[in-house]
Amino acid sequence: MRKLFFLGILGSALVATSCSSNKTGVSAGQAQALRSDVMKLKGQWDISTVDYDRNYSVKPFDEGANISCFVGSSWTLVPNNYTGSYTLHGENGCPSKVQAITFSVDKNSVVSMKKVGEGDKAKRVLQGYNLILENPTENSFTLLQSVNADGNRVDIRYNFVRTGK
Repeated sequence: MRKLFFLGILGSALVATSCSSNKTGVSAGQAQALRSDVMKLKGQWDISTVDYDRNYSVKPFDEGANISCFVGSSWTLVPNNYTGSYTLHGENGCPSKVQAITFSVDKNSVVSMKKVGEGDKAKRVLQGYNLILENPTENSFTLLQSVNADGNRVDIRYNFVRTGK
């Protein structure tokens, strides 16, 4: 009878351990807070300003367009399925372009973004960009991108403002 009792306790302990929800190192509260921050991104956004060291010439996201072309660009983000797009409006010598994207946000607020071409599957796109999500609110957020320029780290902050839900 003692062996059966011991095996029952051991079995219960194994079941309780195997059903633990904290396998990723993120508590339920942290996961909920992250989900809340990610859901704040849903909607229409414009880049209001870009802050960076102006001693460098920056052409973001391999578009071949100067960073000033991204100021005023329009972004649509859909966190339900982690898709979206951005639009360069073609003003002041900038190209006119609509670019589909996919993105994800990890537990450290790292936003991984991929440009997806027409007919491409996101899982087959191997190149992308990592940015840090800073200060997400209902009406604004910042994406921080660190790039290497002539051996120096240059931080670029894209400041977004909400234009629509």
